[in-house]
Amino acid sequence: MSQTRVVLPEPDADEAGPYAHLGFATAKPGEEDRVEELILGLVQPLRAEEDAIEFHVHRDRADRRVFVIYEMFRSKEALEKHIAQPYTQEFIRAIQPHVEGPLRQQFLRMCSELPAAHAERT
Repeated sequence: MSQTRVVLPEPDADEAGPYAHLGFATAKPGEEDRVEELILGLVQPLRAEEDAIEFHVHRDRADRRVFVIYEMFRSKEALEKHIAQPYTQEFIRAIQPHVEGPLRQQFLRMCSELPAAHAERT
């Protein structure tokens, strides 16, 4: 199985905060439960990763087929390491037949300060 590569934007030169990412998936009609099951399967292993700060799964209230993942890592390199994990690669492969089109990615620069409780982990 070939590995799915995601090219991450470089952090800005003055950026010292964590590296955050949004992922979007739209389930095919009738596949909503399977998509939710697959995404929720990421929660435990991802939160156990040493460099993971946050990971949350959301569902759009207006269109229940749309899922949004929010994740935050200590660095760009930590997110790259996460994407290369076998369980992440398996998730990317497994979800494809159940979603419309490719998974959409959005990479974020944090403008607010990280709360103290989370800063201790960075």
